Amino acid sequence: MKPVFVADLQPDQPVSSFFLVSAKEVLQTRDGKPYLRLELSDRTGTIETRMWSGFEPIAGSIDRDDIVKVQGRGELYRNHLQLKLERLRKAEPSEVDLRDFFPHTAEGIETLYRQIIEAGESIADPCLRRLVAGILNDPAIAPRLKQVPAAKLMHHAYRGGLVEHVASLCGLCRQAAAHYGAEVNLDLLLTGAILHDIGKIDELEYERETGYSTEGRLLGHILLGLELVRREIDQIEDFPAPLARVVEHLIASHHGQLEFGSPRPPLFREALLLHYLDDLDSKMGAVRAILDAPGGEPEWTERSPALAQQILRLDRYLKKPVASD
Repeated sequence: MKPVFVADLQPDQPVSSFFLVSAKEVLQTRDGKPYLRLELSDRTGTIETRMWSGFEPIAGSIDRDDIVKVQGRGELYRNHLQLKLERLRKAEPSEVDLRDFFPHTAEGIETLYRQIIEAGESIADPCLRRLVAGILNDPAIAPRLKQVPAAKLMHHAYRGGLVEHVASLCGLCRQAAAHYGAEVNLDLLLTGAILHDIGKIDELEYERETGYSTEGRLLGHILLGLELVRREIDQIEDFPAPLARVVEHLIASHHGQLEFGSPRPPLFREALLLHYLDDLDSKMGAVRAILDAPGGEPEWTERSPALAQQILRLDRYLKKPVASD
């Protein structure tokens, strides 16, 4: 583990640690003197940095997504903490653990993945069970699925986030099916939960910071997921065509509305349930993330981009002393 994280930094604190370069540019002061501006990050946050001299020999060999070792000091500038760098070099791969630099699920990946496998194995319909198993056990898919975030920014936006989201969603599907009983086809609901975001393994790039692949930009995860599922269905002999269309609709409609990326709205009960349960788990993930994030007011978080609002820190609010009359 690296010695100092962004969340640990304080004004006037000497710093010697490793960080990921999130942005880099050489700028000029008002009197024309060049300086190096970097945004440095790790799994706990991002900080602005400046290096005013001595950066020329190394600046050309450092780029975005590189990991560097820096020496410097924390300082306040206009009430914002930043780093003033004194020394800078590119880190050797043997010096760093990538888990220090990228947020990741706090849950055990293999445990979560096993829960998803078991949900797939519980599907009674043989065609649906074979479809899910073929994808989850594919050696070209499983390692990527275990690492991919569920999103770039909106929810579960960290390594392993998609597996965490899908495992949680499978649990919600079981509870909803138990509540509504025979009205709901649990086999279809679980199939949709497991496969609805499978296209994100091709949509997102997450070797370093999370971004969108060219395929992801051109098509998005819904179309990419449909392609992947159709290929798997084609490998299953006598897979009923109507059942294939229903599975495809679960994937195509899970965002709910055209303006949110769904080619079609949910048009049957299980598709509607999947959309709302997916949205619920996504929103709860966004709440969890903003509550865990630093900053904000004593009783309120920063504004959440996913929720378009601040969230009350309820535990702190309920502990407020009651004013006497």
